[in-house]
Amino acid sequence: MAQPLGDDGFARLAAAQIVVLGESHDNPAHHQTQADIIARKSPTAVVYEMLTADQAAVVRADLVGDQSALEQALGWNGTGWPDFSMYYPIFAASPLAAVYGAAVPRETARQAMKDGIFAAFGADAGTYGLDVPLTDKQQATREALQMAAHCDALPPELLPAMVDVQRLRDARLAQTALRALNETGGPVVVITGNGHARADWGVPAAIKTARPDVTTVSVGQGEDGAAPEGRFDLVLQSPSVAREDPCLGFTKQ
Repeated sequence: MAQPLGDDGFARLAAAQIVVLGESHDNPAHHQTQADIIARKSPTAVVYEMLTADQAAVVRADLVGDQSALEQALGWNGTGWPDFSMYYPIFAASPLAAVYGAAVPRETARQAMKDGIFAAFGADAGTYGLDVPLTDKQQATREALQMAAHCDALPPELLPAMVDVQRLRDARLAQTALRALNETGGPVVVITGNGHARADWGVPAAIKTARPDVTTVSVGQGEDGAAPEGRFDLVLQSPSVAREDPCLGFTKQ
């Protein structure tokens, strides 16, 4: 069972214009916690890392009431994300909220790796700090995290580009959250992985760079008492799930 969000914690979320809810993508308890928070907060908009803008545009209130129909309309099975049954409670908890997609298309990610994140992001890249190089310390830390996440199987020369793509995704999520806030009046909830939700350099940091007047709260979700990497305003806990060693695929290759 997931750790409940206490009244003090929810008071912090209730006062925020944008709440960034992190997750381990394959943990159903994390998604149920996100759904519970959304049900209590009643946001006017929900931004999904998992959806493109085109996918988000097909979501309607009548579809949200039918899990199978919504899954089919989104083409979820072809996206590579975990089973839709994990994510459906989030949609069901906010049937009237506007849905926004902030996924970075593969061709845009490739452009970022080839031409740099400033060119790939386009207009307003500087607004989100993409024109400012990371400090040497943060660059090294982020490259080490990318290497560990890919089981030490990446060529070292690829690491800077992988970090750039992560920064691009942070900025796109932040940009989409601010657009949702402008268009709906808020509050806005962002559904994303823990790595993007971290307050020190993820989506909340990009929002602060672009709009320091906007109040943002980040929530990380850990497992079995272990906190996720990074800094968050709140950290909640859930039991871990059984997983195959993710590095087995690299070993087999």
